[in-house]
Amino acid sequence: MTRAAWVTAGAALALGTLVAVAFAVGRFPVAPADLARLVWARLSGTPHGLSTTVETVVFAVRGPRVVAALVVGAALAGAGAAYQSLFRNPLVSPDILGVSAGAALGAILGIFFALDVWAIQGLAFVLGLAAVALAYAIASSMRGHDPILVLVLAGVVLGALFGACVALLKYLADPYNQLPAITYWLLGSLASTTGGDVRSVLLPVGIGLAALWLLRWRVTVLSLGDEEAAALGVRPGPMRALIVAGATLMTAAVVSISGIIGWVGLLVPHFARLLVGPDFRRLLPLAVLLGAAFMVGVDTVARTAARIEMPLGVLTAFIGTPIFLWLLATARRSWQ
Repeated sequence: MTRAAWVTAGAALALGTLVAVAFAVGRFPVAPADLARLVWARLSGTPHGLSTTVETVVFAVRGPRVVAALVVGAALAGAGAAYQSLFRNPLVSPDILGVSAGAALGAILGIFFALDVWAIQGLAFVLGLAAVALAYAIASSMRGHDPILVLVLAGVVLGALFGACVALLKYLADPYNQLPAITYWLLGSLASTTGGDVRSVLLPVGIGLAALWLLRWRVTVLSLGDEEAAALGVRPGPMRALIVAGATLMTAAVVSISGIIGWVGLLVPHFARLLVGPDFRRLLPLAVLLGAAFMVGVDTVARTAARIEMPLGVLTAFIGTPIFLWLLATARRSWQ
């Protein structure tokens, strides 16, 4: 086995361990043996012999949350790996083109107008996609400039505009009912995730990951630059649009159910690249596994470290900042 295969296998083992730990800790701990019995009984249709409380905790309370953490982490890390390779910049994250800001504006509009949960998630998803589409339209209308630079600048400007709209809605919101809900959503959380929420994002996340995997060698070629990609038979413009569409679809979907959770799409792909290199064929699977493991671990800490649950966006910043600084320091030493 190659080094990349060993590293990927280790990431998969770590992910399985963290999932078992996520079920084993908490107010109602579930032993790994009981978890295996429940899953086998559900798959085979045989009785499991455990109490209904354990079944409820696994399939109705903790199960959807753990699966949501898996999906959110995998999607954000996979999208971050695609963006960093595409823009040839390890400091790029999935929200660089304004998808998170657009999704935040959509969700807050839903909360402001007292819509139901499905409408709030739908608005977040649609406006997240619309933000990136608008950034692409602005970049496409400006000829004679570096297309990547213009696209990134358009995303940054739109993100700032949507952030101003979010601030205005927070200012106008009811301070007793709407403002706490808006603030809670912006901080990111999986506490209220249901099985329906998870099912609603599986299809777009699956489509996005499948698109990135099918285009994996083209992503690697595009990371060399537009001229090199064109010389190797890859059309940079249309291919870049497809890759951005796949990554944006995943990001908008998961942000619509989790809120704004930073650092996953920035830290995890950067760490994965240090382990297996820039080849997207090796980078994408490892980033997805590490992102899922990171999100499951962070969510487990968020709900068990204190008597009150910590917001995921805050916790990922506390964890991600020192780790990223350490990665920068070690990478600098390895380059010299």
